[in-house]
Amino acid sequence: MIERKMSGETIFSGKVFTVERDTVDCGGFTAEREVVRHPGGVAVLAVDERDRAVMVRQFRYASGRVLLELPAGRLEAGEDPMAAGLRELAEETGYVASHVQPLGRMIPTGGYNSEIIWLYLATGLIAGTPHPDAGEVVEAELVPLGEAVRMVLDGTIEDGKTAYGLLKYILLRERDL
Repeated sequence: MIERKMSGETIFSGKVFTVERDTVDCGGFTAEREVVRHPGGVAVLAVDERDRAVMVRQFRYASGRVLLELPAGRLEAGEDPMAAGLRELAEETGYVASHVQPLGRMIPTGGYNSEIIWLYLATGLIAGTPHPDAGEVVEAELVPLGEAVRMVLDGTIEDGKTAYGLLKYILLRERDL
C-alpha cells in the first residue's frame, strides 16, 4: 500500500505552498501524483473563564466568504508549532494564554495536500490588543462553547480545523481531558 517517489518536478512555487508532480511506484505499476506541499499550520482553541471560545471572523478569498474560525496561521520554517499558535492567538485576537496544551494534529486534505495542522488548547487568558499581519483583516469575538458546537452541527461553522478542534475538545472534556 505504500507508494514510493521515483521522480518529480515542481510545477508551481508560491509564497504559501508549492505544487509538485511526482511519478510514484505503486508496487507493480506507476502513477502520477500532484501534491500541494505546505509547511503546515497551527490553530488555537482559546477558552476563557466563562467557557467562551475566542474566535475570529475573516474573509477567506479562496472560499469567497467570511468564515468564523479558531485563530490560526501558517508555520514558518523551523518554527515550533506551540510558539506559532501563541503568536497567532496574540496577533489575531490580542489574547495571551498562561496555560497551553496540545489537542493533537489533523490532516485537512490528505489526498493531495501535505499540510498538517497542529491544534492547541489555551486557557488562563489575558486580554490585549490585536496586531494582525499586514494585509490581514480579522475581527475577534467570544462565542459560548455550546453555541459554537451548535454552529458546527448546523453548518454555520464550515471551517474544518475549527470544527475538528471544537468537537475534539468537547468530547475530550466530557472524558475529563
